[in-house]
Amino acid sequence: MNLRYHVLIYNLKMIGKINFPGDKSLSHRAIILGALSNGITKINGLLEGDDNLVLLNVIKQLGILIEGPYNGKIIIHGKGLHGLKKPNNVLYLGNSGTAIRLLTGLLSGQRFDSELIGDYSLNKRPMFRIINPLRKMGANIKNSNKNYPPIKIKGNQNLIGINYKLPIASAQIKSCLLLAGIYAKGKTILIESEYTRNHTEIMMKKFGYNIEYKNNKVCLIVGNKIKHTNINIPSDISSSAFFIVAAIITPGSNIVFKNIGINYTRIGLINILKKMGAQIYLYNSCEFNGELVADIHIRYTSNFKGIDINKDQISLAIDEFPILFIAAANAKGITRIRGADELRFKESDRIQVMSEGLNKIGIKTTIYKDGIDIIGGTYHGGFIDSKGDHRIAMAFTIAAIKANSKITINNCMNVITSFPNFVEISNILGIKLITEN
Repeated sequence: MNLRYHVLIYNLKMIGKINFPGDKSLSHRAIILGALSNGITKINGLLEGDDNLVLLNVIKQLGILIEGPYNGKIIIHGKGLHGLKKPNNVLYLGNSGTAIRLLTGLLSGQRFDSELIGDYSLNKRPMFRIINPLRKMGANIKNSNKNYPPIKIKGNQNLIGINYKLPIASAQIKSCLLLAGIYAKGKTILIESEYTRNHTEIMMKKFGYNIEYKNNKVCLIVGNKIKHTNINIPSDISSSAFFIVAAIITPGSNIVFKNIGINYTRIGLINILKKMGAQIYLYNSCEFNGELVADIHIRYTSNFKGIDINKDQISLAIDEFPILFIAAANAKGITRIRGADELRFKESDRIQVMSEGLNKIGIKTTIYKDGIDIIGGTYHGGFIDSKGDHRIAMAFTIAAIKANSKITINNCMNVITSFPNFVEISNILGIKLITEN
């Protein structure tokens, strides 16, 4: 089913304080590790988006009792590392690339066979990046659709630890191999060329597992148990990113977003926007389960300028680039992005689709294999096809704030995968979204 947004702007209210839903990446990892723990794990702040809900359903199919979710709270009755059971059916992961990649690693170490599949969009996303190193560990994986889902995993293999240098910056690959490494004989050592999200490493420590990580090296030592615990999940910086940019480009803005996760591997967005001149301030910082959290205060920025984005920030802002493209469209001058070819392998080719959308509303771009140049300026409305990419749909919703006529966005159904109350928060802040099936 198609869902269309008609975006109208009236009485913008970028003032006050706003709370956002829980972090999607942390929710995924808490669900999986809770299932592998040796008792009851209570999770508060779980994101109840479709990506996490399909993962919860799969974990239930693997024999784990889960109570909830109720208002972001769930109780997982873990059965230990070897407590999962053979599912009766193919495991459907919807649109969740994180879930299918992490579960491929986890299920490669089980005693039973399994098969993973996604929706139309997910089944077009490449999986060779996880399949190749998993096979080096001894996993028996078949995928009839070349390097794409469905993924068939033969159980009862004897995995061995791996010393592996990740060819690209990807927290999903790293986390996939760490979950497989739990079931492998010997150490699993992973070396990154660039920093990526370290949520899996931090959360494994929270669950009591023996894992060492320093700089760009992660070492997993087998023979441990995952202990049950309680997890509080902070708000998602990737969700708040849309409204951070909205506040920057809206005159009179003076707003605070509460309890946002600011893990240093996730704050590329903040670093980039500050370099562009944005008035962004972090305060009330504290720690949730090893994760840094803070309130983010944003004011309207009149002198917002285009920049050359440093390559070392790419992996730290990889999910936020659609809204950063909109920020660049509202900046003075040219914003140049290079070294971001990973954007072509997301829910859509985000370089191509964002460029097409920006061109339709009057923003000039030049695209490259690994990036884009965006010339900021005034722009008009238009009809945007998000290609089913949730972050592109939300990004162009925010673009409507400065458009001189209405923006309509097609294929917005997948917004609920990561941000189920996006429409609600938009309406509260004065961005009127009329939805049409």
